[in-house]
Amino acid sequence: MATKVFINLPVKNLAKSIEFFQNLGFTFNPQFTDEKAACMIVNDSIFVMFLTGTYFKSFIDTEICDAYRSTEVLIALDGASPDEVKQFVTKAESLGGKIYAPAQDKGWMYQHSFADLDGHKWEMAYLDFSQFPQS
Repeated sequence: MATKVFINLPVKNLAKSIEFFQNLGFTFNPQFTDEKAACMIVNDSIFVMFLTGTYFKSFIDTEICDAYRSTEVLIALDGASPDEVKQFVTKAESLGGKIYAPAQDKGWMYQHSFADLDGHKWEMAYLDFSQFPQS
């Protein structure tokens, strides 16, 4: 059974993507980071691999999706509180990310979303399961 998740995303400018996510507080594993790819550590089990377009293309037999025009995946991360979600998305926007949907507060879940420098869509959500509606 799988014990780790590696999300692979193509990027146009690897250095700018690294800088953007470092400024959001993420670190990178230097062992898996070079001029073609960078391994962002989300936690001990989840990693995001940013790959240059040419390198990404070497792993697939189709075209690379233009994340500005089409959405293939939503990457969702949890936050420790609604304030952490707000601060994270606000910081992403200040670093050049784009808000693509307004924040939503459903009582049991607070979420907000942004697109990174390459148009990949990220969501940050705080979930309070004690407030989850019972069916």
